[in-house]
Amino acid sequence: MFDSTNSTDSAERSDRPIEEEYGSKSVADVQAAYAKYADWVDRFEWLDRLLTGRYRRRQFGDATGRVLDVACGTGTNFRYLPRSVDLVGIDVSPEMLTKAREQLDRLARDGTLHRMDAQALEFDDDSFDTVVSSLSTCTFPDPIAALREMERVCRPGGRILLVEHGRSDVAPVARYQEWRAASKYERAGCRATQEPLAVVARAGLSVVDASTARLGTITMIEAHPG
Repeated sequence: MFDSTNSTDSAERSDRPIEEEYGSKSVADVQAAYAKYADWVDRFEWLDRLLTGRYRRRQFGDATGRVLDVACGTGTNFRYLPRSVDLVGIDVSPEMLTKAREQLDRLARDGTLHRMDAQALEFDDDSFDTVVSSLSTCTFPDPIAALREMERVCRPGGRILLVEHGRSDVAPVARYQEWRAASKYERAGCRATQEPLAVVARAGLSVVDASTARLGTITMIEAHPG
């Protein structure tokens, strides 16, 4: 069972509402940012895979059943999911979904893609065996709502698997992140210094396992619904 001590510490360090800490952005703001950056994200996906691929493979490699990839972006997670799964991806950005469709074609794998707001998923309760998401809670205007939607659509006994980034636990790295945080949020809507476990705790998800990597900037979380 996951030791919640670190989660509690994170929550205490980051107990201000997200909107107070960073200001608020709308879904339209996020769409506009990713319309601008979709080509860039796709072009440098190789670098993303180099930096985070091992963690995505570790976290998503044993996903089963009907799988929902929330905020699938350009489809970076697709290659790390077993071919046996029934893959459904959603993203709010049509430009990102175009790149995700190209990714499915390149990988020669089946999948269904929908344009959809992660904060108001258009699926019935208990629709998926596994819900995955990566590097996404930092950009949701309301990450708590998005995480609760992931929980709602995940069947009892299913799993919610996350790979997130946030504030380093190494002081010099964290100070650099803090220095860059405001400009990164303004440019791309990314909360670079979020505390992933604190966000998940606020959403009320039941965390059963968590680990960190890359000086604490990457957090892998497994949570169960209910």
